[in-house]
Amino acid sequence: MTRITLPAILLLSVVFKTHAQVGPIRKEFLNPTSKNVLVASHRAVHHELPENSLPAIREAIRLGVDIIEIDVKVSKDGIPMLMHDGKVDRTTTGKGNLETQTFEALRKLRLVSNGKVTEETIPTLEEALEVAKGRILVDLDLKTDQIEKVIAVVKKVRGEDFVFFFDSDYEILSKVDAASKKFMLMPRAHSLAMADSALTRFKPEVIHIDEDFYTPEVTKLIRSKGARVWINALGKPDVEIRKGNAREALKSLTKEGANIIQTDEPEKVILALKELGLRR
Repeated sequence: MTRITLPAILLLSVVFKTHAQVGPIRKEFLNPTSKNVLVASHRAVHHELPENSLPAIREAIRLGVDIIEIDVKVSKDGIPMLMHDGKVDRTTTGKGNLETQTFEALRKLRLVSNGKVTEETIPTLEEALEVAKGRILVDLDLKTDQIEKVIAVVKKVRGEDFVFFFDSDYEILSKVDAASKKFMLMPRAHSLAMADSALTRFKPEVIHIDEDFYTPEVTKLIRSKGARVWINALGKPDVEIRKGNAREALKSLTKEGANIIQTDEPEKVILALKELGLRR
């Protein structure tokens, strides 16, 4: 009799729980008037899994998260790969800048999670998008100016329906916009005036705002232009969520109409939003 190992069981669990297609999530994402607050998992789900890794993406899918946020850089020889920091020191067994090293060298490294070395390697963007495709939306945080390489991968996997591009640099986003009007965008704004400018320039699907100008005027403007409002729970709100004060933290985050929340605690946030009647 063939024995099924624990990793195999976990993999089967993911397969059976990911039958839902991304279509309903995309429909909600493109509806700024929806009462359903969407949840974005920061660097996928990385409590006990390496950030920006394939297992962390699969875990987000299993939990029913709407969006994963992943970070992309480009190797010396032109391969887009997932990495947040400029250097690989914190999250891998290696050292130095990712963009000054070849793909072959980078693939020899192993990802580190909570101080422990794993068997996981740095994923390519293509690998990550193939896992996400049809299952979850992807917020692609651009940590590189080699945008053409990234665009080529998104086009290769036909990611226009489930990938959206995030950057504070509007010139980079302009290059994405010029490459295809099918691409979805999320500019970051730091003021009402900047949000207004981004809405006019890009007609984006979502605007990333910050707490220091989170007002009814801002959210009304963004939603009136057909975009969703993204705000972070990262930092103090997530600390409160971990303490068991999720309902109070989320009431504050949603009080002025933000309808996408990025968090390091997606499972807790999903549960609390449902309890508050802010999520089906």
